[in-house]
Amino acid sequence: MLVQSERHQDLEPVADDEELDLRSEQPLVPAASISVRALVTVVAIMTFLASLTAGTAMLIGDAAQGWRGAVSREMTIQVMPVAGHDLEADVASAVAAARDVQGIADVYAYTKQQSEQLLQPWLGSGLDLSELPVPRLIVVKLKRDARLDTDALRKAVTDKVPNAMIDDHRLWLERLSIMAGTVVAIATVIFILVMIAMVLAVGFATRGAMAGNREIIEVLHLVGAADGYISRQFQSHFFRLGLRGGIIGGGAAIAIFLIAGSLSFLLHATAGGDEMQAMFGSFALSAKGYGAIVLIACAMGFVTGIVSRRIVFRHLRGLA
Repeated sequence: MLVQSERHQDLEPVADDEELDLRSEQPLVPAASISVRALVTVVAIMTFLASLTAGTAMLIGDAAQGWRGAVSREMTIQVMPVAGHDLEADVASAVAAARDVQGIADVYAYTKQQSEQLLQPWLGSGLDLSELPVPRLIVVKLKRDARLDTDALRKAVTDKVPNAMIDDHRLWLERLSIMAGTVVAIATVIFILVMIAMVLAVGFATRGAMAGNREIIEVLHLVGAADGYISRQFQSHFFRLGLRGGIIGGGAAIAIFLIAGSLSFLLHATAGGDEMQAMFGSFALSAKGYGAIVLIACAMGFVTGIVSRRIVFRHLRGLA
């Protein structure tokens, strides 16, 4: 019995020492709590929204750039059918007149069958359009880096074919520019609001962590612990939380864009898929877009760390 009691007394200090060692190794900020999980969730949601906003803006911007490039290098001529005129002869005369103008790379006239196919999405297939005055379209492609005199082209064509009309797509180009600028502006506002909301969430989480460890922070401050040491503890803690949430949100956004690109590829042969691809492209985000999402995810970690450090520094200066 004496031996057992002596052994028991010898073990008790060791247990106390281990408990002290464990306490000394505990971090200043709790590693796991309800507020921590909530902050990771908020950062993940904010990163997801910011990534979707940036990726969608880049998709629409690339599509608008493609539209502008295609429209700015092409013009169309409509030859209206007139009673007593040979429509085929008028089309041939308009093509010849357009080819003689400087700055024209190629001129292509739609056939009667191709012109009727353009009306199928609105009128349906299987209709006899021979009795309808369907205009004939002529596509004029411009040379690259060549400045075309639109008035000279219009005069050259209308002098030979009075029933021809030229569309230089200037109105469409202006609308496309306005639309692209509006999308970029809206995306920028949404991104700024998301960042503001995330900074506020990080601020509340940091103040909550400081309130839960107020006594420890004040004791460390009074015994002479450097403010940089205390703030670095919070910075590293919230940096890890922000990076974790950023990876979750950014990964979810990348998955959404990959799924959208796959669905767009599968629906490519359908009528609705062709219309969507014509308007917004293939929904395939470029490598630059995925790089932007990764950058946003990493930036969330840095932002959370920097915001928490600033808040802790301000609190410690108030204690001085």
